Amino acid sequence: MRNLITDVPGVKVGNAHDARAATGVTVAIFDKSCVASVATLGGAPGDRAVTLLEPEMTRGAIDAVVLSGGSLYGLDAAGGVSAVLCQQGRGATFGGIVLPVAVQAILFDLMNGGEKDWIREPITQRPPYWELGRDAGLAASEDFALGTAGAGYGGTTANLKGGLGSASQRTQSGFIVGALAAVNALGMATVGDTRHFWAAPYERGREFGGHGQPEKVPEKALAICFKGQPVQATATTIAMVATDAVLTKAECKRLAIMANDGLARALRPAHAPNDGDTVFAVATGRAGPGGEPPVLTELGAAAADCLARSVARGVYEATALPYATSLPDYRGRFGGCGDVRE
Repeated sequence: MRNLITDVPGVKVGNAHDARAATGVTVAIFDKSCVASVATLGGAPGDRAVTLLEPEMTRGAIDAVVLSGGSLYGLDAAGGVSAVLCQQGRGATFGGIVLPVAVQAILFDLMNGGEKDWIREPITQRPPYWELGRDAGLAASEDFALGTAGAGYGGTTANLKGGLGSASQRTQSGFIVGALAAVNALGMATVGDTRHFWAAPYERGREFGGHGQPEKVPEKALAICFKGQPVQATATTIAMVATDAVLTKAECKRLAIMANDGLARALRPAHAPNDGDTVFAVATGRAGPGGEPPVLTELGAAAADCLARSVARGVYEATALPYATSLPDYRGRFGGCGDVRE
């Protein structure tokens, strides 16, 4: 087990970024088309082909999940991913035409200091996301970078650099569950401005520092603090969870709903009006049926735990962007494993 979402058989992940623009793309590609659904609890989402994941819609399977920076400009990334999928012969075939399905969610990283030339010169400059999507798709493998990588490259939180995180675990029933999160949160992943993560109760080993919980939560840490005031448009954490269980689309919907609890456990606040918090749930179907209520409950609880851990890992593994106004990274501010600096 790598403690990555790619521990779920049939899932590969690729990253690509543009350092000058301080943005990037992460894509999860599946060995075969997978059943999936989604739950969006943020009030301001941006996405592509997400409605078809609702249980009442006809299409039953997808070939990739794309997580991207760039806000609405980032929606181009799914086109590059689709080109890779088509070249690889993935997707359904209609009348001899291959039609891969790459669903996508975006986050807002347009105000992080990077050069976004296409905003100032929209006719002569093209956003880089189609190419980033293509490159991320071509890079998909079982091992991938965390922190300032892929869709988390330009991410931030209210007080620290955000990033890309992932985690996995095996359930008591023997299924594997994994999560992947691009953390660009409206609020904080830490308990106020301390080294403790809100997700600390779910940590395994020292995957995000091993600092545990504070003896008492400081009163000031309970104050609602969020970034972007008064603009309030610079957020969104986008994520996916996956399992090797066999699930229907309706069961994946329930898995996505339960997994969203992981965002609420790891971030304060979450699911705000100007967040676009979105969680995809994918079943690769490599193991046995997982839809019976007791088993699905276990899968959902594990998915929420993995997602909370992924959020903390994304922040813990991140490195600050090279701009004078950039937020510090976690380890620069608090140190790594065993370091007790406040």
